[in-house]
Amino acid sequence: MADKPSFDSKDVAKDALPAPRPKPTGNPVFRMMGLPNFRFKLPSRNWLIFLSITGSFTTAILYDRYHKRKAQQRWCNIVSHLAREPMASTQLPRKITIFLSAPPGDGLRAARDHFHEYVKPVLVAGALDWDVIEGRREGDVRAGLAERIRKRRRKDGEKPANIVEGAEEEKDLLQQLRDAAGIRDSGDVQGDLVLGRHTWKEYIRGSHEGWLGPLESPPDPPREPLPATDDALPPHEQAAVNSASPTPYFQEAESQPPKSAEEPQKPETPKEKEKSKEPTQQRPYIFPAAYPVASPAPSVPESLPPSAILPFPHLLGFLNTPVRIYRFLNRRHLADETGRQVAALVLANCIGNWNVEAELARIADLNASPTNTDTNQPDPNDVDMVPVRRRWEQESVLEDEERDWHKSAWQPHGDEGERVWKDVMVVDPRIGERMRRFQLAADVEEKARKDDGVDPARKGMWENLREMVGWQKDTSVKGWEHGFVGEEGE
Repeated sequence: MADKPSFDSKDVAKDALPAPRPKPTGNPVFRMMGLPNFRFKLPSRNWLIFLSITGSFTTAILYDRYHKRKAQQRWCNIVSHLAREPMASTQLPRKITIFLSAPPGDGLRAARDHFHEYVKPVLVAGALDWDVIEGRREGDVRAGLAERIRKRRRKDGEKPANIVEGAEEEKDLLQQLRDAAGIRDSGDVQGDLVLGRHTWKEYIRGSHEGWLGPLESPPDPPREPLPATDDALPPHEQAAVNSASPTPYFQEAESQPPKSAEEPQKPETPKEKEKSKEPTQQRPYIFPAAYPVASPAPSVPESLPPSAILPFPHLLGFLNTPVRIYRFLNRRHLADETGRQVAALVLANCIGNWNVEAELARIADLNASPTNTDTNQPDPNDVDMVPVRRRWEQESVLEDEERDWHKSAWQPHGDEGERVWKDVMVVDPRIGERMRRFQLAADVEEKARKDDGVDPARKGMWENLREMVGWQKDTSVKGWEHGFVGEEGE
């Protein structure tokens, strides 16, 4: 007889209980919304490296941009009171002259962008008007400033030596219309604003050329004939050739072979067409070597218009990428320094002169090499030190920028002409002592230091929200309501 299976009551009770529910995984809210299960955990090693580098660089950019805006707003607040001053309808605003030039190795776009980013906000806050003299290549600013000074000399009554009888002077139609309408200038100090060391060197050269040079263009220098060679023609045959030919036998004519009539002309490339369309640059009327023997113009004023020189650091090259990144992350310092110089120009309440100092050298060095004027750390109390020459302060302004110039500024060109950037700056004492510069007063500097750089006209989020719901009434006077505020007769 088979044994009956054993029956255990515990197994029956265990089978009768319902199966336990599985534990819910993840956030039930996300699960009900159909979102995946987000498991919060530390990222991997590679992700930590990537996020730390990108986060640090982004934070540095945002920090610099924030303080750059505060620095610009600080100087805008300093000069903003000038824009609120009333002005007659027949009065022109104060106008200055801005000199821009393409930096070495780059185009004019870089100088324009620098002006719009750092200079223009402060000028607009001070309600200034300006004229711009731009230079796309080396020497354009020099030629433009010199011609502007010569026009002023002619307007003051100075006439060139070889003036043609009956020639009418150039008339400024716009100025005549303003005089007829009774429109007058503001009468304030005008001033010049120069951007960069390369533009400053052209500004100095143009000022000397305009006030020391002649009013008419000097004749072209004579060309030197070719040196005699072994295969040259006999004297009698050479004289016959020269007498029959209307063009002298110059080296330039020799360097260019004659073109035959049957030779087909090559079509001009787009670059050659653009180069032919460029206006020719006016050659200098006077060079620095002739400054000591030149006589200044009779109409030269006792003090020339003051100037403000702004820094324009411009570095090119792939190998200079670390330096360029450092400068990119510290643009707030450049904005603060530029805003300080522009604010001094806008306020124009403190104008100073340029200083001159003696350049020292040791007697032993002068005896060894007369051209050696290396004075790294001259000691004025040293008996062996003697003055070599007078060095004007204008020569050392922004001198550090020359180290950042592109190498094309120092290399010789194919058409070796005027090299203002490459040549040493020369300041004549008669012009240097008449030059002035804008300076910032001490009380204005203290006021700017205490300014927090916040725009007073800018409203916060809560102020805008109160105005939207009607809790706060906008008390600002609209533009069309000016002149109609107050009681009648006020």
